[in-house]
Amino acid sequence: MSEHRRKPPQPQGGGRAAARRGQSGPASGRRAAPRGANGSPADSYGSTSYGSGSYGAGEEARPYGGRAAARRAAQRSGGRRRGAGPGGPNGPGRGRGRAAPPGRKRLIDYPRSDKYGWQRWMPSWKLVAGLFIGFVGSLVAVAGVGYAMVDVPDVAKTAIAQNNVYYWADGSEMVRTGGEINRQILNYSDIPREMRYAVISQENKTFETDSGIDVKGIARAVFNMARGGQTQGGSTITQQYVKNAMLDDQSQTISRKFKEIFVAIKVGAKVPKKQIMAGYLNSAYYGRGAYGLQAASRAYFNKDAKDLNAGECAFLAAMLKGATYYDPAGATSIDPSATPEDNKRRALTQMQDTLDKMVKYGHLSAAERAKYTTLPKWQNPRSNTRLSGQIGYLVDLAKAYVINNTDITADDLQRGGYQIHTTFDKKKVQELETAVTKVRQANIKPKERPKTDTYVQFGGASVDPKTGAIEAIYGGEDATKHFTNNADATGAQVGSTFKPFVLAAAMRDGVRNPHLGPTQGPGERTLVSPKSRYSGKNKLKIKTYDGSVWTNEKGEEWLQRNDGDESVGSPPDYMIDLREAMRQSVNSVYVQLGMDVGLDKVKQAALDAGLLRNSLTGTTYPSFSIGISDPSAIRMAGAYATFAASGKQNDPYSVTKVVNQDGPVYTHRSATKQAFTAKVADNVTDVLKTVVDKGTGTHAQLPGREVAGKTGTTDGNKSAWFVGYTPQLSTAISMFRLDDDASNKQRQFLEMYGTGDQEKIHGASFPAEIWHDYMLQALKGEPAESFPAPQPIGEVVHAAPSPTPTPTVTRTQSPTPTPTPTPSATQTSPSPTPTESHCGFFGCADNGGQTGDNGGTDNNGGANGGDFPSPSSSETADAGGTGNSRGNGNGNGGFFGGGNP
Repeated sequence: MSEHRRKPPQPQGGGRAAARRGQSGPASGRRAAPRGANGSPADSYGSTSYGSGSYGAGEEARPYGGRAAARRAAQRSGGRRRGAGPGGPNGPGRGRGRAAPPGRKRLIDYPRSDKYGWQRWMPSWKLVAGLFIGFVGSLVAVAGVGYAMVDVPDVAKTAIAQNNVYYWADGSEMVRTGGEINRQILNYSDIPREMRYAVISQENKTFETDSGIDVKGIARAVFNMARGGQTQGGSTITQQYVKNAMLDDQSQTISRKFKEIFVAIKVGAKVPKKQIMAGYLNSAYYGRGAYGLQAASRAYFNKDAKDLNAGECAFLAAMLKGATYYDPAGATSIDPSATPEDNKRRALTQMQDTLDKMVKYGHLSAAERAKYTTLPKWQNPRSNTRLSGQIGYLVDLAKAYVINNTDITADDLQRGGYQIHTTFDKKKVQELETAVTKVRQANIKPKERPKTDTYVQFGGASVDPKTGAIEAIYGGEDATKHFTNNADATGAQVGSTFKPFVLAAAMRDGVRNPHLGPTQGPGERTLVSPKSRYSGKNKLKIKTYDGSVWTNEKGEEWLQRNDGDESVGSPPDYMIDLREAMRQSVNSVYVQLGMDVGLDKVKQAALDAGLLRNSLTGTTYPSFSIGISDPSAIRMAGAYATFAASGKQNDPYSVTKVVNQDGPVYTHRSATKQAFTAKVADNVTDVLKTVVDKGTGTHAQLPGREVAGKTGTTDGNKSAWFVGYTPQLSTAISMFRLDDDASNKQRQFLEMYGTGDQEKIHGASFPAEIWHDYMLQALKGEPAESFPAPQPIGEVVHAAPSPTPTPTVTRTQSPTPTPTPTPSATQTSPSPTPTESHCGFFGCADNGGQTGDNGGTDNNGGANGGDFPSPSSSETADAGGTGNSRGNGNGNGGFFGGGNP
């Protein structure tokens, strides 16, 4: 056989297939593995693939195999790769497959590559440890970021919102109102030590040393919330303070809980423990509508928090657990199971447990703890106090005084937190209301007499002559139904109760009319004695300073009329002394006396006594002297108190001091002025005693006591007054009919003819009766005091009237007066329509003088000072602007407007 036909020798272990592959060279149409560029194929693909270790030169290193073995080897080496021929770098043909790149380690070997079956899915301990460390590290990182991002928030407004507490004069609580929440914030120093440690012992024994959170408790709370359970436990005192006072969020959510945790940590690190404790006890809710320890102490024990003992502190600490189930009064309206018996049992158990823990932790001695084995004496919860009855009027009056006399604003009061100590005597307030109610119920029958007994109103006030303190007021039937305080501005004219100011001016400043005789030179004045005599003639022509008859701007003469159109005194001139004229309330005498003194002097005397400037209307008209002005009952009582105090004047006031959490912010200081000499004031008192002893005010007599006073009735019988006093107390009572329906644009004073089934209402009737009944009880138990004996004063002046063109038919009044005169049949001139005027406790708003009715061609003066010609604009310029027609006197006067003259 020829050489070229000989078969090449078969490589061991190769077989025919291997031989065929070995014979196929470049001519086979396939490209062989590259050589020469980077070395041998083994260099190119790696020794672990198809290098010398597998298919080395001519595959001599492969002692045995076959296709199956080669295939398995290729699979193990990463799959089939194109490689060198079987002959190695110089061999012909191609390799079995391409060599795999080096293997890479996975970051997380899961599923596990070196395991098979179920073992592949079992994490290694390294993986578990790594994940745990990563989780913890993430939590730490998140906590760090959260802590860095939060800051100590401001205390929420709702956590410091408080109300105001008003106190009676004796220090007992009157009412809480003014703010939205029943809370009074205490300083840390005012919180009893026992209260602090009762809470610490029961709720957070490590409070003074912890960081502000309880990790175990938090975990428990979060777990409970995650599964929908309650979040009981887990909160330290710091966390509760944060939740109540800073977050203002009581929601039970995980996000709120985490926010609470971060803020609590920050607060625990930055806020002093004392501040946290005070904040917590001031913001916590104790039941009975009481927020904060002070309110709770008052609600359960009616005492200040600083006076609590250890047992009471432990009791209140129990209330923090939930007053619904611990308040001994029970709360069956909330939960039928919260019966008084069950609540008492729970409260006692909790209280005893707290006391035991206080002993255990060294905060209370065993001997002290032994004193408290039963529930403390607690008071029944009061129903929410409404500002009904007289309370609303009292609060409004005190509030107005605070706003007008201190640096505390209305907004400040609305935010609350003030303790306002008033001058109001609880007993006197009740007695005054009782006296008014008795007369009203017995006499005023609007259903029986709707035309005469509707719209009847009463007002009243009592003032201490020695200090000016307002001890009682009557503002109306109910402050929640009748909004205007009748003790303050009403617009009701005071009538003849104004005459004492005319008498005081005459004795202090004297008269200056040339018709008095040649002894008086130009510009000279003569001080007047109560024995001075003036004409009590009805329709008396009133003379001016120069002796001419007074006329209005139209040139019409003024003829002053008396009540009942009767002349009083000895004919033909009907001369009568000033004491008797006061006793019988003769208008003509005091109108002429006022003209002789000068209406400017009369006005000043009224101001000096304590009336407000803008309450004085028509000051240039003769009728000014007989009460066309409309001061409040408070100011009338205060002005008469000046006479009772022998001329010493004190402005009426209703607040003695105001206190907040930092201490007193206002304390009243009296500013007594000597308005009149004792001689003048005591003589006025002596004359007014005659009115009560045997004049129009006999219904006001008090057995065994000296009383001075004056009745007042206005023209048209639209108002009636009695103002009187003893050395200890001055009281003014008013009565009027006022249609102040909100639908009416113009308030109207109505006549009282027939009211209470009386022909006419005088100050001597219902007002004097109320005054008597009230004062009898108000002074009960107090010793009777006498007025100072009056010293002689002034000269006896005789002021004879000028002859009248047409004599008036009159009759002399009986020497024995009747307390309630019967009006004559003579028709009075039409009543004026009063314009609006509000002159209250603190100021006035006035529409000027009244528009009078001329009453025919003779220009008669009103019988009770109600009728007079229309003042000109210049004459009423001092009367002020337009007042508010409704509300609590808060136009330009009343509670919030005006000021002292």
